Amino acid sequence: MFNIPIPVLGFVAYSGTGKTTLLIKLIPLLKAQGIRIGMIKHAHHDFDIDVPGKDSYELRKAGADQMLVSSSQRWALMVETHDQKEAQLEQLLHQLDYTNLDLILVEGFKQVAYPKIECIRPCLGHDLMCLTDPSIIAVASDAAISKDPLPDHIQITQLDLNSPELITHFIQSEILDQAPNTSA
Repeated sequence: MFNIPIPVLGFVAYSGTGKTTLLIKLIPLLKAQGIRIGMIKHAHHDFDIDVPGKDSYELRKAGADQMLVSSSQRWALMVETHDQKEAQLEQLLHQLDYTNLDLILVEGFKQVAYPKIECIRPCLGHDLMCLTDPSIIAVASDAAISKDPLPDHIQITQLDLNSPELITHFIQSEILDQAPNTSA
């Protein structure tokens, strides 16, 4: 799939389902197990991570195509893409430093074929993506507490959207423990 040495796992859902909320709960649980995590989030809109008036913002707006800001606490690279096509997930994955990561989590990029967990709240009335996307390996749903349970014919792992501990266990056992050992 992707030519990188560590597992990639995505979380996909319709807007407002709770992908980010779930990831905010999962990341500390995974970190507590010593797992080093890279994160890629897809945005469907224009965004800016720099603050107008700051030197780095002004230098980038002056025309720098790439702007790297560094401090003793972190560094960030901003790349202006102008009128280029949106970057593909694989291009973005290759921007990460795999030597310091055990797992890459991705929020979004639902059209790309890679292992994903679909988050769904049946009460919102959205169609299940897993019915047409074979790369979805599990569905995290609040159906257990909902009046609208998931259909019985779904033959993939079903997880409780409101149980990040169980989802963390799934990630450990089905993604990390199944990954080829790439250490020398």
